[in-house]
Amino acid sequence: MRYAQHARSALVGLALSTFFVMPVGAEVLAPIPVTEWKAVYGRIEARDRIPARARLGGTLVSVSVVEGDSVTKGQVIAEVVDEKLGFQLKATDGQLDALQAQLENAKSELARGEELLARGVATAQRLDALRAQVDALTGQIEAARAQRRVIEQQAAEGSVLAPVAGRVLDVPVAAGAVIMPGEPVAEIGGGGVFLRLAVPERHATVLKEGDTIEIEDPSGTRQGKLARIYPLIENGRVLADVEVEDLPEGFFDARVLVRLPVGQRLALLVPAEAVHTQSGLDFVAVRSGDKTVMRAVVPGQQREIEGRVMVEIISGLTAGDDVLEGAGHE
Repeated sequence: MRYAQHARSALVGLALSTFFVMPVGAEVLAPIPVTEWKAVYGRIEARDRIPARARLGGTLVSVSVVEGDSVTKGQVIAEVVDEKLGFQLKATDGQLDALQAQLENAKSELARGEELLARGVATAQRLDALRAQVDALTGQIEAARAQRRVIEQQAAEGSVLAPVAGRVLDVPVAAGAVIMPGEPVAEIGGGGVFLRLAVPERHATVLKEGDTIEIEDPSGTRQGKLARIYPLIENGRVLADVEVEDLPEGFFDARVLVRLPVGQRLALLVPAEAVHTQSGLDFVAVRSGDKTVMRAVVPGQQREIEGRVMVEIISGLTAGDDVLEGAGHE
């Protein structure tokens, strides 16, 4: 133990003897407030996650998309067929043909009735009955045609459309499946992407909308803005949304490391160029009266303040010290 202390003292003495101070000026050390950051993981999510649902019950005869495909709004992504609709259309067509034949016959009867009335053979009552029969058949034909349009619209609703433009996230069914009206055929993610956080509730009170958030991804460190904080706490966590430009859209629900500002504290910071390493130890030059003293320090995390790289000093310096920003080797 005593040998180790002597060895360390000798090492420090050797390090101090190899430094000289350059006349670059001194800076009075004072504690300044720094932001405390909490590291959490956020997920890249689509702004809109809307299922493309079947409007018609029947057999899914085709699915034209798979997970990862890009779609446009209104694009047909699947087809559902209900065979009963085809039979109903044929039945309606037959009914229309029968009513049309009856109408032609009624019109002929009406025309003969008008001739007979003009000759004084038929009565006006008989002619009114023939006109009523023609009007009734015309109304029945219009009703049958409207019913046919309803069936045609039901058959057209067998086309499953993409509700928004985006990418296909999930296709839970396959061709040949029997589905019910309203059953999802695919899930579409669109409207861009955003970053969603699940923050421990003990930090929720210090978060404010508009706070700057630091995000770390494979492309580097970037900043975002806390856009929304949800009031509902689930499983001890608060949900929050962060707006970030140029988020990668290759994968949804991908996790990204995020640093949240959760408070402030006072710290002693010196410029990065004021910290010098010698023989594995870190030193800072401090002016003491007319002399310059090299003090061994324990540096902490680097921070960028107003475009200048600063190093937090955990121990070795006190507030009021005159720190010299430059030192070199003999």
